[in-house]
Amino acid sequence: MNRLLLLLFSFSAAVPVAAYAQQQKFEYEFDHERPWVELQAQLPAYPKPENLLQFDPGPVSTNLHYVDAPSITVGEDGVIRYSLVVKSTAGAMNVSYEGIRCQTAEKRTYAYGRSDETWARASLSKWADLENIAQNYAQRALYRYFFCPLGFHMVRDADEAIQALKAGIHPRAIRY
Repeated sequence: MNRLLLLLFSFSAAVPVAAYAQQQKFEYEFDHERPWVELQAQLPAYPKPENLLQFDPGPVSTNLHYVDAPSITVGEDGVIRYSLVVKSTAGAMNVSYEGIRCQTAEKRTYAYGRSDETWARASLSKWADLENIAQNYAQRALYRYFFCPLGFHMVRDADEAIQALKAGIHPRAIRY
């Protein structure tokens, strides 16, 4: 009889523990965001010279840097996508379609522009940390001063990004 009571007591003690664990799991999942899922990027029209907005990436480069205004999108996935145009002093031009994720300070290249004004999808398109790669100076400037002021506030829409580029800096950004 004592064994039966001990078994019933053990079982009844386990039920509240399991219910508590289930409640904790529910509260955790409710309070924490779902895993991030990136939207499929659609390639924009190839940049036209009349739509290019020049920006200053800092003293690291003598090249001219531009963002194609019509290509700027602010996705529901938290990614700002845009076409970047870099012109050298000798006249050479590099065009890429990229994305910046403010939440994680990362960038991704989706495609590269060809000389016939078409896109070639990037073969190694993956997210990369903006801060740890020296060549990301243009993207770092876009992140810090135009698209993600203060490092975490993302522009609301393309118009806000365009206004920041036209002004030379986002009103909430701090130059450092």
